[in-house]
Amino acid sequence: MAVSLAKNDCTEYWERYKVHKDMQARETLILEYAGLVKYVAGRTAISLPPNVAQDDLISYGIFGLIDAIEKFEPERNIKFETYAIARIRGAIWDGLRSMDWVPYSVRQKAKELEQTYARLEHQLGRAATDDEVCSSLNISRQQFSHLLVETSFTSCVSLDDLWSLDKDGGNSVRVIDTIKDRSVPDPVNMVMFEEQKRILTDAINKLPEREKLVIALYYYEGLTLKEIGKVLGVSESRISQMHTKAVLRLRGRLSRIKKKIIDG
Repeated sequence: MAVSLAKNDCTEYWERYKVHKDMQARETLILEYAGLVKYVAGRTAISLPPNVAQDDLISYGIFGLIDAIEKFEPERNIKFETYAIARIRGAIWDGLRSMDWVPYSVRQKAKELEQTYARLEHQLGRAATDDEVCSSLNISRQQFSHLLVETSFTSCVSLDDLWSLDKDGGNSVRVIDTIKDRSVPDPVNMVMFEEQKRILTDAINKLPEREKLVIALYYYEGLTLKEIGKVLGVSESRISQMHTKAVLRLRGRLSRIKKKIIDG
């Protein structure tokens, strides 16, 4: 049963738990400060896509609160709320990271590659070569090949991913909601779809020839990477690298176009 406490009454429960190991006092403290979890979860949810349930954030946060109560030292005269909020926030982000099958460090590397492709294309007015990308990142060709293999797994897109349609992210749409329902024709969606297709086609046409061919064979002809390798006379791993580079180039270009549209 929840116990409602005045803030001044908590000292007694801290002493009962920390000094006398009273587990009922521990439960009372958890219930008393549970509102901190809801507060942190609510603040965190603002920056997350809607497919992330706030109940999940609260579940992760509870573990952070319990950890904070276990490790808090009242005699140090630190305000518990300040200490606990940091622990709760950390537990929530740890929980979110555990939901992502791609490590955060790998996603950061993929993002850096996307930005590099976009920046070089803007500066050069054409698709950047591997050597130019390596030079920009200050890495060797071998390191670049390894980086492509490492980031190739990030090319998968969740249907629950959110696409922001404005600068503030207030107007957003899930990827799955952009899939056309043929049973319910919508003229507005058809226009948007055609425009997206035009932009994507233009971006694909600016790819280097071999990367363009890989995209065409993989997405339009339905060939596997191994089959494409046989067509082009190279290894499957080489085709995988070419596919990854093409996807990163496209992402970088489309991100720059989206930013330009949003900024007006």
